[in-house]
Amino acid sequence: MTDLVVMVLVFVGVGVAFLAANLFVGRLIRPNKPTVMKGEIYECGEEAVGTAAVQFDLRFYVVALLFVIFDVELAFLFPWATAFGSATRAGNESLPETERAAALAQLNATAATPAGLQQFAGFAFAELLVFFGILLVGFAYLWKRGDLNWVRSTAGQTRRGD
Repeated sequence: MTDLVVMVLVFVGVGVAFLAANLFVGRLIRPNKPTVMKGEIYECGEEAVGTAAVQFDLRFYVVALLFVIFDVELAFLFPWATAFGSATRAGNESLPETERAAALAQLNATAATPAGLQQFAGFAFAELLVFFGILLVGFAYLWKRGDLNWVRSTAGQTRRGD
């Protein structure tokens, strides 16, 4: 096995042992005094009313799904930012040679010219603009479709009895 696999297995083993030890010590120390009141079902300190199979507003699901989609898209920006920053630093001729060499090492590029790195940084920036453009088109589509309207406007509604 490689060193990385051994380190991961040791890390997981220590984590599981730590968790098991804490659960065992907690079971030994905590008092066990069950009562009827402790066995009752409650929600947020209130007594339960009705059944658990209740229809809920679909907007909760839609907003959660949209959050997950856009949050995952943001995760793609971190590798892009690392590559763009390294290419920009490595292509900047005003920086010291040691800093430029460290940036080249991050890019895994050994023999790159400053002009080529600046061209790569420009391509990465254009690629980000296309990525954001696609996200904005999706966001505008959802907005136009009304999926982002949480509260309906009361301006066009009339009161009863008017």
